[in-house]
Amino acid sequence: MMNKNLFSINSENIGDDFNQSSSTTNASTRVYEELRERIVSLNMPPETTLVRAKIAEMFNVSQSPVREAITRLEADGLVISFPQSRTVVTKINAIRVRDEHFLRAAVECEVVRQLATNGDAKIISKARGLVKMQAALVDDIEQIDLFKQLDEAFHQALYAGVNQLELNHHVATRCGHLGRVRSLDLPRIGKMNSVLSEHQAIIEAIEEQNVEKSIIKMREHLSGTMERLPQLIKENESLFS
Repeated sequence: MMNKNLFSINSENIGDDFNQSSSTTNASTRVYEELRERIVSLNMPPETTLVRAKIAEMFNVSQSPVREAITRLEADGLVISFPQSRTVVTKINAIRVRDEHFLRAAVECEVVRQLATNGDAKIISKARGLVKMQAALVDDIEQIDLFKQLDEAFHQALYAGVNQLELNHHVATRCGHLGRVRSLDLPRIGKMNSVLSEHQAIIEAIEEQNVEKSIIKMREHLSGTMERLPQLIKENESLFS
């Protein structure tokens, strides 16, 4: 005969284990996303040492989710851990930057191709609204973080228009080195205005249902920072490997 008391106890334990695991996962994701944002924005520049105990204290979590977050950052190539020593933010790898740009350009050119072929007017309207908000921030260097958030939201809206939000997340995760280069380039005088005009050109091409023009405008938009990469390396040699 089944021991109902034993079954009940096991069920409770399973539930507790699940809740604990879920809580750890949520905490790990929160730590990972915050640290990643700080690294990509260069608020935590290359060679910054990550002290796990201090990170756990800062986020008010145990060291377990911190370890998980650091493992994910290592997979992204943004930190490197030395056994029984320390974890540091990696330098920007120019070869990896070019690889990540290749990935992003290939994907996002396909995104606009599909939108120009069979775009949703609501998506275009949303993207245009984001661009209008960006226009209000152009050349206000104090609003650069908000401008960057709107930039990311613009591209995310395009992915959403072809039902590829998960792909958007994947590409963003794989492009941390490219993201850091973009953070270096964005404060440049005229860059915000350039991004704005390029976003407007992409929207117009999609609205015209001009597939070739949409692809060209997206490729031009994504290539601006890459064209300046040699100069950015020269100006910031200590940040690059």
